[in-house]
Amino acid sequence: MRPMMRLIRRFAFVVTLLASAAASSDIALTQTSLPRTAGITSPEKFFGFEMGADKKMARWDKLVDYYTQLANESPRLRVVNMGPTTMGHPFLMCVISSPANLAKLEQIRLNNLKLADPRGIPEADIRKIVAENKTVVVQSMSMHATEIGGSQMAPELIYDLVSRTDEETGRILDNTIAIMVPSFNPDGQIMVTDWYNKTLGTEYEGSNYPSLYQKYVGHDNNRDAFMTNMAEAQYMAKILFRDWIPEAYVDHHHMGSYNARIYLPPYAEPVRPSADPLVWRELSWYGAHMAYKESEQNLTGAIGYAIYSGWGHLGFHWITPFHNIAGMLTESASAKLASPLYIPPDQLKGGPRNLPDYREQTTFPDPWPGGWWRLRDIVERQKVAAWAALDLAARNRETVLWNMYLKAKRQTERGAQGETKAYVVSVNQHDPLTAGKMINKLLVQGIDIQQAKAPIALSTGATYPAGSFVISMAQPKMGVVRWLLGRTFYPDDSYTRDKDNAPIRPYDMATDTLTEFMGVQSDPIGEPVKAELVKLTAALQPSGKVAKGAAGYAIDGRLNDAFTAVNMLLDKGVSVRRIDRVSGAGDAAAISAGLDTTITGAARLRPLAPGDFVVASAPDAMVAEIAKQTGVDFTALRAPVSQGAHEVKRPRLGMYQRYNGGNMDEGWTEFTLEQFRFPFTQLMDAELKAGNLNAKYDVIILPSDSVATLTGERPAGGGGRGGGGEGGGAPLPPPEYRSGFGREGVEALRAFVEKGGTLVTFGGAGSLPIERFGIPVRNVLVGKSSKEFWCPGSTLRATFAATNPLAYGMPAHGLVTFLADSQAYETIPTDHSERIEVISSYAERDVLQSGWLLGEENLAKKAAAVSVQLGQGRVVLIGFRPQHRAQTHGTYKIVFNALIDGINTMSERITNQPIGARR
Repeated sequence: MRPMMRLIRRFAFVVTLLASAAASSDIALTQTSLPRTAGITSPEKFFGFEMGADKKMARWDKLVDYYTQLANESPRLRVVNMGPTTMGHPFLMCVISSPANLAKLEQIRLNNLKLADPRGIPEADIRKIVAENKTVVVQSMSMHATEIGGSQMAPELIYDLVSRTDEETGRILDNTIAIMVPSFNPDGQIMVTDWYNKTLGTEYEGSNYPSLYQKYVGHDNNRDAFMTNMAEAQYMAKILFRDWIPEAYVDHHHMGSYNARIYLPPYAEPVRPSADPLVWRELSWYGAHMAYKESEQNLTGAIGYAIYSGWGHLGFHWITPFHNIAGMLTESASAKLASPLYIPPDQLKGGPRNLPDYREQTTFPDPWPGGWWRLRDIVERQKVAAWAALDLAARNRETVLWNMYLKAKRQTERGAQGETKAYVVSVNQHDPLTAGKMINKLLVQGIDIQQAKAPIALSTGATYPAGSFVISMAQPKMGVVRWLLGRTFYPDDSYTRDKDNAPIRPYDMATDTLTEFMGVQSDPIGEPVKAELVKLTAALQPSGKVAKGAAGYAIDGRLNDAFTAVNMLLDKGVSVRRIDRVSGAGDAAAISAGLDTTITGAARLRPLAPGDFVVASAPDAMVAEIAKQTGVDFTALRAPVSQGAHEVKRPRLGMYQRYNGGNMDEGWTEFTLEQFRFPFTQLMDAELKAGNLNAKYDVIILPSDSVATLTGERPAGGGGRGGGGEGGGAPLPPPEYRSGFGREGVEALRAFVEKGGTLVTFGGAGSLPIERFGIPVRNVLVGKSSKEFWCPGSTLRATFAATNPLAYGMPAHGLVTFLADSQAYETIPTDHSERIEVISSYAERDVLQSGWLLGEENLAKKAAAVSVQLGQGRVVLIGFRPQHRAQTHGTYKIVFNALIDGINTMSERITNQPIGARR
């Protein structure tokens, strides 16, 4: 034992000498000279190259092996497999701290949660936690898979943390819990690595991955923070919003190549209100420390308070401030994946928001001079920023922890004192199952929700039935509640207009109002809700009721999930019919079971209505299982439906898919259809151009895209390397991975419609049939300047022709989500105008519900969706994105109705005579 103690003392003495020598020198310790624990394998030794080396990329499977080996070699690291990704790869959480801290990790986690929600905890107990607990810092890498720097930086960062023995590292290990998500998108990491290696050494080296680099959503995975559709988003939400609620979160990204080298916090204006002021102060605090360390290491080109605004979509780094987390973003300039990119000095330009020119300024004191830009440059800058966040949290442990408590306490107080005291979600909803899904999405955010055991009566006279949900604003996450449930107006001021008074585009969305997207009524309440309330502790799991009638079953057509149930029945060969009209009130009452289910399963009388489904016969066990899986009620059908109904047929559905970086709107559509059990076939250019589409398809969907991109007249953008700048100078991919169906495809689609097919377009894709088929519809927004019309990412008030089969199940009045490429229609008079049907129209006035709208008169009373008969078929133009990011549940039925075949979607006044060719 004594010889071992002598060895330890000698090693400690050597470490002290090294530290003293470094302290007495003006030269910082290099990576190779830093004292390290023996026996820890370096990334360079494991992979055979330095992280960020030219033309080298470590693949996710090997990265997983490396982290597993490090965990076996070091007591400072725990590697947790959170579960499979969308495509079945491991999603890792790496937890790094001192062995002593890891030994009591669960207690540290529980104490941290008390700081994040201190309600009911005495201040004396809080002070004790602050004195003893550790700061928690979460960092995620390479959410966007072509932004590869983070995934290549993480091994080196984690290796430094588990191997270095200097004082600074010891302070971080002793005072923080460093949680790393070394790849937010493992599936994409593998795709991009394999693609890069495939093209290495060819003229296509460094080109972007040709399809979506996540199975469904590609670059949009960051937009999934509040809806958490993807498995990866669910894992991250579990870490950030429920299990840990860290004091700080840093998300490492890439941006364009031709301005600053790395963006660091804080954000530029405008800021989204309703976060605690300490959050925004912390962003400046962390960002200043990061920038200082970049300059200290002579890593030029760092900028803060520029390019990225504080009001963005509610992605992970933009929603975390409303969880009282210092949610931050770094954005590194891109190379050509792992290949160097040469940038002459004259190509370096200013960028948006506080970087008007590429020259020295107070937030940009050391511009990068130009030259070769490499992946290694990205790795070094990201690692310095990541280390600086941990360093600041460690040096200021008690301040950071105390402020976490203050933020939670003060936000709770603000919520209690604010004009809106709570939001109430009644159990009586147009689509109660979708309302239940929204409640579950709020629970994923860690929001407190209470349920009324008895009816609620307010002083205003308003009442809500028992079972309704109350979301109080008097809780630490009041900011999250406010933005997901409250009406939102994007600022229109000097921060959001340029020098010519033209509006500056928000970063993605002007609103992300969950309740409006989902078509759920959430009422702001201006008084404390005094009722017997019980906290909701688990997700709602509705199980549909089954009541068999003499003539079978009825299914409420207002439910999105009714389509899931119908598709499951069709899968089993069961015949399903859909109500088109009810001949009279007596008949309606006679054939209806009268069950109208609420969120909590209560029932009310309701007669059958157009859009409802009826099932004459199906095995009892099958019906019971489908009701259990979907939550859909099968109500008793008392008498047969002899007329006014049609047979539901399974459409042969084709979904257009392209290369050129893929189409995220297509991916989200694919995901949505799978969720509701609609089978489909991906339709690529070659098959489309070959024609004879009617032999295989009844319906074809064109997701939102420009005509030039669809036809190939203008290539689509690359895989999406982040915002804030131009692309990374990547070459085009090989010819077989370029898209566009040209004139042949246009003619094939037109022939498909004229021979009886249905073409469905979303958003900008509507321009193709308007311009190339010559249908009697025009987009009234074409040619409008941003000063004449402006509506980026907003919810708008609209009406729906609920008696039209394409709008079955929709409310008479509702909301649609309008994006920059959305359209508004005006029909053109013809000899057969009866063959044009308006499915939905924008409101006559007060069109904006949430977001930003300039030039309302351009939308008022204009059509939002139309159907046009062309030959034997039809074109359904949905001018907005009804399935946008699998978030806009409130307009899903517009899509689903268009897919249900076997009916004439035009009104009874339309003849079966085809429209003559129009060009």
